[in-house]
Formats: sequence, C-alpha cells, structure tokens
Amino acid sequence: MRRRRADGDDESGRTAGRHGRPGAVRVRGQDAPQAVPGARRAAVDGFLLAGFPWYGLDEAFTGQRWLMQVGTATDGTVEHGSTGHGDEPSLLTELGQEEQRFTVVVTVASRPVRRSPDGTGVLEATSVTSAAWLAGAGLLAGTWPAQMERALRQDWLDQQTAIAWELANDLDGGAWSILQLPVDGVQTDFHYRESEYGWVLAAAARDGVHIGAYGRGMSAYGLGFSVIKDLESYT
Repeated sequence: MRRRRADGDDESGRTAGRHGRPGAVRVRGQDAPQAVPGARRAAVDGFLLAGFPWYGLDEAFTGQRWLMQVGTATDGTVEHGSTGHGDEPSLLTELGQEEQRFTVVVTVASRPVRRSPDGTGVLEATSVTSAAWLAGAGLLAGTWPAQMERALRQDWLDQQTAIAWELANDLDGGAWSILQLPVDGVQTDFHYRESEYGWVLAAAARDGVHIGAYGRGMSAYGLGFSVIKDLESYT
C-alpha cells in the first residue's frame, strides 16, 4: 500500500480508516485476553481493535494456529494483520527452512481513497494488490537465505521486495495463475504464484476485506479459508 503526499510524491504508508469492533470475532469469557501472557495478550488486543473480520484457514486444518502482528495507521486504526498456521517460520529454528511447513493468512481492510490521518496527503485505496504485496513481503521476511553473508542480506531483501511490489501490481501478468479455493464455503478465484521461497496468493473476500496468503511446505491447492469466529483457537 502506498501513500501519496499532497505534493504528488509517493511514499510507503499504512492505510487509515474508522475505528470499530469486529462483529465476527470473539474470545471466550470476558477476561480471556487477560489470560494470555505477554506478546500473545498484546496480539489479541490488537486483533480485537479491528473494525473488520479476520480470516484464517478453515476447520479442515487441524494443526497449530497463532496470531501475528497487526498493521495500524498513524491514528491507531487497525488496517491489516496476519494469522499463522503450522510451524512458526523462523530463521533460528532447529528445522531447516526446507522442513518448515506453514501458511500465513493476511487480512486487509477494504478502504477507499482517503486523506491520511495527519492531513499531509492522500492514501490510496486498498485492493487485492495490497493483499498480494503484504503476502509477498511476508514470505520474503520469513524465508530469505540464512546462509547469505550478513553484509548482503539487506541488499538482497531490498531487491526482492521491489520485485514483489512489481508483481503485486501486475496481477494479470504471466507470473500469476488463477486458483479456485473456498472462502466461507464459496469457491473464489485467487491470484496465485510460486517462487523458490514458497507461494503467494490473493483475492477479494466478503465483509469488506481482501485476503492474501503465503506459505512453504504446505500445498496451497487444498486450502480453504473462513472467518475466525473465536480468537482463542489462535492463542
């Protein structure tokens, strides 16, 4: 997602929107968030502040689930966030990168073109491209070559991130194919691409959100997505 300043220049920025409470997400018991320690509690609190529903893999997935971070606008409005499934991707894990099996689902609020919270410019509308970009960047962050020399890592990440942005802006290009997967039980066309680091997909969903996902070691072809009705399953 990009922010266009009033003077016409573009810069990377988080999207803004209205505050609200999610109608579809709950945590069992009024004191459930307090029962989640440290970072997990903070993650739950962030997800509960969103004014849109969150998506994850449907009930066919029976493995580990966890909450990742939310992205906010400068006024604190939650704009997007991610939920994890399977192995938590890490460069420090005892498992080799090739052995890690995970899928991360990114939910992005659908926003129109609007003024930035600080009034200095205009934020572009979110779209499936936004979801594809966040998913592509997330895949790179969790799977870049661990054996690479430290001095080269940032250059590699900058280069690959730029490529991911260009690909996300060309969803009708040859790098993408169409993959039909169920979203809340309805077959939905996803833009899908593979790379040596894993796969990325993105589509529009109901309830005013866009869905992105990325993964490694788990095939995207058998996945299904649904609204998360109980965050406790992710804590």
